[in-house]
Amino acid sequence: MRQVSRVVLLDPDDRILLLHGFEPDRPTDTWWFTPGGGLEGTESREEAARRELAEETGITDVVLGPVLWKRHCAFPFDGRRWEQDEWYYLGRTDRTATHTGGQTDLERRSVSGLRWWTSEELSASHETVYPTRLAELLRTLLDEGPPDAPVLLETERV
Repeated sequence: MRQVSRVVLLDPDDRILLLHGFEPDRPTDTWWFTPGGGLEGTESREEAARRELAEETGITDVVLGPVLWKRHCAFPFDGRRWEQDEWYYLGRTDRTATHTGGQTDLERRSVSGLRWWTSEELSASHETVYPTRLAELLRTLLDEGPPDAPVLLETERV
């Protein structure tokens, strides 16, 4: 089981930053997802969240908050099956400019861009977003604030 840290990154207008991904061999098979990735070496979950955010978005000036959600997921990608234990951290930043120069080779082959979304845009979208309940989860976060303890999301298998 791959240990993964993700960041629900919000700007001062409460927009969330999502990456637009695709299957390298099928570029029309697309989805949106939060920045993040697997832990490396002995780094902590928080260290991985900060590193991944910097690599994928260029954003390093972030206030990292509590773990909002946890989930297990499984999906096929780039010719293999991935099984992940994901933790989603709340992140806040004043910086909205992004830079993708730190992305890995696989990310360069499977990420077509980034976008800041309002809660309303996310709720109205018909595009695939992971986790699949992200629009609802974001609205609850904005309305009620972070949960007292991480919420365990349902397992997603694709």
